[in-house]
Amino acid sequence: MLQLLNDKRILLGVTGSISAFKSASIASKLTQMGAKVDTILTANAAKLIGPATFEGITHRKCHLDTFADTDDLSASHVTLGSKADLVIIAPCSANMLAKIAHGIADDKLSTTMLAVRSGTPVLIAPAMNCFMYENAATQDNIKLLKARGMHLIDPDSGNLACGYAGKGRMPEPEAIIECALQHIALNKILADKHVLVTAGATREHIDPVRYISNPSTGKMGFACAKAAKMAGADVTLIEANTSLPPIPGIQAIHVTSAHDMAEAVFQAAQTADIVIMSAAVSDFSPCTHCEHKIHKSDAELSVQLKPTTDILKTLGQNKRPGQFLCGFCMETEDLLERAEQKLIAKNLDMIAANSLSEPGCGFAGDTNSITILTRNSRETLKLADKLEIAIELIQRIGAKL
Repeated sequence: MLQLLNDKRILLGVTGSISAFKSASIASKLTQMGAKVDTILTANAAKLIGPATFEGITHRKCHLDTFADTDDLSASHVTLGSKADLVIIAPCSANMLAKIAHGIADDKLSTTMLAVRSGTPVLIAPAMNCFMYENAATQDNIKLLKARGMHLIDPDSGNLACGYAGKGRMPEPEAIIECALQHIALNKILADKHVLVTAGATREHIDPVRYISNPSTGKMGFACAKAAKMAGADVTLIEANTSLPPIPGIQAIHVTSAHDMAEAVFQAAQTADIVIMSAAVSDFSPCTHCEHKIHKSDAELSVQLKPTTDILKTLGQNKRPGQFLCGFCMETEDLLERAEQKLIAKNLDMIAANSLSEPGCGFAGDTNSITILTRNSRETLKLADKLEIAIELIQRIGAKL
């Protein structure tokens, strides 16, 4: 796992909701990413999950009582709040939501929240019964906290522990981690930028049922699109033949062939500040296309191929001043040499190279390892989840801009 949050101080508050057990996963992932995670449990939360769990995960003290759990004479509620780079309350009960909204400080967590510095990002994940969530008082508190600049993560809908079904489930830890990374790792570095990302594998049809393609699923491209959105960009995703679920808030354009991809990219690139070409575009296409299925026979069949448009090279030749082009390069041999050649020949600003033969980096996987090349630098990112790799890539692009 990459150290995306190296030495960042994160305060994690846990309140009395049955979903408190999910908070252990949040603390674990944040710690693995290099963050220093301080946890505060309310009295009711401690009845559902013990402080030893969080101390074992974070290797740091878990705080319970305003006074009794202080080892020295320092005002720990002030220290924890004022030194935090990010605050997460997950799950957040209706009671704690009301306390924070109205400045009530009658336990460790609510008191600490009053000491959080202005401008520190605060993420709150409400979790409660659906009727409690829909109650006018709760909704007024949510509006008040949003007006103060706090980020309220909408609860999920579904079956609740109380037996009812509706809106009130705490989102899965992965969604909360993504929200945390958006506020502390990427920090809106691509705000007001239009980012164009391509993903998936094009198909070059021989007849209505047969085509030339490759095994790309589009996972890396989708991760890049998601990371760009997390960084505050307006994202256009051109996807070819993927089966991945849509990313909320991202405009998706669906294409099939390399020709379709080229037309869509050239149109969208006219307004794009950044283009990330991670799709696996076919290099060749059949010279002819049969209208009907070619039936099997004993005779040999030859398919004549012609080169497709080199989309990235065309973009490089027509690059606008200030436009940033990032390509992807997958090889089975001579990876870095070929990547460097493509970087220069196609007039790119950056290229991400990954080897198909390296374990964990093949098609359709959830992990990747890339080497990022520019005209004067070369950096290898070790094997990690594709979203983590994408976030690191977006960070590098943001730094170059």
